[in-house]
Amino acid sequence: MAELHDLTALQQAEGIRSGDISPVELTEHYLARIERLDETLGAFLTRTPEIARKQAAEAESEAAAARREGRALPPLHGVPVPVKDLNQVAGVRCTMGSRALDGNVPVLDDHLVGKLRTGGTILLGKTNTPEFGLPCYTENGLAPPARTPWNTELSAGGSSGGAAAAVAGGLAPLAHASDGGGSIRIPASVCGLFGIKPSRGRISSGPLLHDISGLATSGPLARTVADAATLLDVLAGPMPGDPFAAPALPPGDTFAAYAGREPGRLRIACLTEPPVPGVEVHPDCRTATADTAALLSGLGHEVEEVSLPSDDGLLLAFTRVWSVLAASRPVPPEGEELLMPLTRYLRARGEEVSGTDFARSLHAFRMLAQSLADGLMPPGGYDVILSPTVAAPPVAVGALRNDADPQAEFAAIGAFTPFTALYNATGQPAVSVPLQWNAEGLPIGVMLAGRYGEEATLIALSAQLERARPWADRKPSMW
Repeated sequence: MAELHDLTALQQAEGIRSGDISPVELTEHYLARIERLDETLGAFLTRTPEIARKQAAEAESEAAAARREGRALPPLHGVPVPVKDLNQVAGVRCTMGSRALDGNVPVLDDHLVGKLRTGGTILLGKTNTPEFGLPCYTENGLAPPARTPWNTELSAGGSSGGAAAAVAGGLAPLAHASDGGGSIRIPASVCGLFGIKPSRGRISSGPLLHDISGLATSGPLARTVADAATLLDVLAGPMPGDPFAAPALPPGDTFAAYAGREPGRLRIACLTEPPVPGVEVHPDCRTATADTAALLSGLGHEVEEVSLPSDDGLLLAFTRVWSVLAASRPVPPEGEELLMPLTRYLRARGEEVSGTDFARSLHAFRMLAQSLADGLMPPGGYDVILSPTVAAPPVAVGALRNDADPQAEFAAIGAFTPFTALYNATGQPAVSVPLQWNAEGLPIGVMLAGRYGEEATLIALSAQLERARPWADRKPSMW
């Protein structure tokens, strides 16, 4: 017999609208699973059961009133959605994964949190993240490491590893996440989930923690394409003060609607060699990409092999910008000695980057975006780029971390994730699709990237793949 966490987020929301599911019962179900499984999975940095219960009771009352009055409810009303601990929720501890901010309690909501409140979602807690979201694993000095439920000896990836562990382990139906160099897509790949990194400016990063580089954005992690697209609808939309604004959908249209539409025949470029020199791609990741290319061809799409120039330019520019972002994180003077070795290393490098070099690096990002828009993906060119999400299957907890040599650690992180940062640099949307599992039963994601502003195309294509090869019923043994 199916349990509540077996249902998709949209099924839960429909049950709440009809009165068949109680938001209070649903919330208690997830709180009990968190209590039982979170010590193993390391999904949460801060749990908020009191807030969750209060919001669930309010959501239940509002749902009952809406049924009496014949009113519509927001699409995820009453559904639990945890928030990654890089984002601020008023009155809730926000550590950003750092011991230096262990006692930090913000007084304002981030804009996206306000949208979640307006949407009637339930806050189960703040999900685990590495310090300031800097590495692609989720290990810090505050909580157990985030682990993929497919094999709890292995990392859930990062930096949205806690969010991915929560959804893949059935501790939440879907989750808010964020991505500055792959931090939604990497955990999606190693946890068998669907994740969307939206276009630059699709979701507000304000009002206080704007990313001046344009690399980072929030987005959804979910088990299904429709669930993720619906959460994107809840989170999307410009807010006052935003420096970027992605092109809006036509009035009345939604991203969720595209999960039910055919994408049409697309031209798809297949990229198997990373645009970073000296990186080896694991055979499992190559096989997953080739198999997906064959599936896409079978669905009627035109798929062609392509390559991008491989040089150190993008890596150098990204490293400079990433280091400056690390250095610009506000840390109390007494907290500097509490920082992780990798954070201290990146902050030191960031302090050495001149203003001119920072500007040149941002310019390199813009020129890369222009070259892809003009050379590979102009109107009539390729609509989508297919590639591996990461260069290897899930790795053991601690395998990428190297406190004794953070420079070597940063190089290892880059070698594990050579494909993802490309689209943070260009601002294009990209998704990780959980189509493949290897012989060891571990998920191997593949990535699809689209033109700037064209998340709808990626959602429609991903949903077509999901219909052709459903994945949501494939669950880890601890489910």
